[in-house]
Amino acid sequence: MLPDPRLNLFFRVSPMTRRKPRTWRRYAMALVVWLTFLAAVGRRWTEATPQDVEAFKDWRLTDVRNPERIKPGSFDTDRAALNTFYTWASGAYALANPVPSVPPAVEDGQQGEEIGPNGGWRTRDGLRPSGARRRQIKWMLRAAFEQWRDIGLRGYGFDGLRAPGWRGVNEDRDAVFVDGLYGTGLRLQEWASVLDVELPVGVDGNFPKAWLAAACIKGRKKEGRTYRIPRRVLRDIAGYCDPLEGSRMQAVRRAQRAGRYEQLPFVRVVSGYNARTRTLRIEGAPEGLLSLDTVGPDERRLLFRRTAEGLEPLALWLAPSGLPKKPDGWEDTFQAANARVAEKWVGWTAPELEGEEREHRMGLCPLWARPHMCRHSFALKWFSLLSMVWQPAVDGFSARELADLREQFGEIWYALSTLLGHDDPAVTKDVYLEPFTALQVDYLMALLDEDEQPTVDALIRTVAEAGGRTLLPVAAGAGVGREGAGT
Repeated sequence: MLPDPRLNLFFRVSPMTRRKPRTWRRYAMALVVWLTFLAAVGRRWTEATPQDVEAFKDWRLTDVRNPERIKPGSFDTDRAALNTFYTWASGAYALANPVPSVPPAVEDGQQGEEIGPNGGWRTRDGLRPSGARRRQIKWMLRAAFEQWRDIGLRGYGFDGLRAPGWRGVNEDRDAVFVDGLYGTGLRLQEWASVLDVELPVGVDGNFPKAWLAAACIKGRKKEGRTYRIPRRVLRDIAGYCDPLEGSRMQAVRRAQRAGRYEQLPFVRVVSGYNARTRTLRIEGAPEGLLSLDTVGPDERRLLFRRTAEGLEPLALWLAPSGLPKKPDGWEDTFQAANARVAEKWVGWTAPELEGEEREHRMGLCPLWARPHMCRHSFALKWFSLLSMVWQPAVDGFSARELADLREQFGEIWYALSTLLGHDDPAVTKDVYLEPFTALQVDYLMALLDEDEQPTVDALIRTVAEAGGRTLLPVAAGAGVGREGAGT
């Protein structure tokens, strides 16, 4: 297979220039697989037909001769990559687009499957696998989250005891990272890209404000936004960064001794930071000052300061090598934690199982987590709390007046969308908390009792458990399968 400069041009002048490096890598991998498939069937990419694309779909999803078949959701990304590429190529080289698909503009938005304004169906991609539905929202109660964290990341068992010989090299880092996801409601890439200088220092209150840079927000917004970090998370971050006992400084020292930082290309050395203007002073830069709002996740991993011991990264989250940890690496952390939880659950509930039976049983573990579930759970908690706050403010209104007021001001949805950083409260309402949109605040208020945490858990448990989408802590003798846990 010979190099084709037109393929490289796709990533330089096409709509891909507006995408993030993570999307570049994923689309590039999809194109490599596609081109390899075409080479195997003796076809050039400029000659591909819709029949070739359908055959590619069959090979990727169902062909028994392919030992590396993928799930429908993964092929959905392949399909989007091919559609974007051929849409660009059709304009640049007068080629026919072989991908039966919707326009690329729709690819980046919601799936076009609802009934349109004129009563007909909106255009749906015929190539899109039926199993590639929009990911269903899941929530975790705080107790379930802490049980998952302690077992998956801190070496405990379902009996509440730490495993003998447990060596949690990155335990302080991993535990506070997931606590931060759960407590701030940030997306994985956003929380993974925080610099140590961006953490609030000397600020009172249980939820100090912090600033999320515009370049780190999904979609690269023009402006950043504030978010809040629980005081407890900040305290644990201080422990992780402790110069004597924290694993972060230990990783830095290992990297300094090995000279890893000096070997990195394009390193930018920061000589100062202004918290008021959120600007960095860069050594040797002609302009001198750099706004953090313009520094994206990849560039942040190249920011360092000089110390007596050598260079030190500004990135908060470091790998054991001392290098800044990439956001994608946290997916592996969650997968490893899920595997450890499943293994402990099988050992606790059915220790006699072996081989395939044990593997099958592990797949039924009712306790598991994905990074975005932390954000969903954050939304659910604050929906419950804001529901409590809303009721006293509207006492005295009639039912009609209350309905008009909610329609005009959006009740809790505007406040909740602000906490989540959504531009449109409809996204918060229709995507994150869709099952709750029909609830009356009076019904929620009826569930209140005196203590906040039991109240929130009671709200979440009562309302969400009926939908089968809320993960609860695993109790003794529990044998609920993963499907029953709301997958």
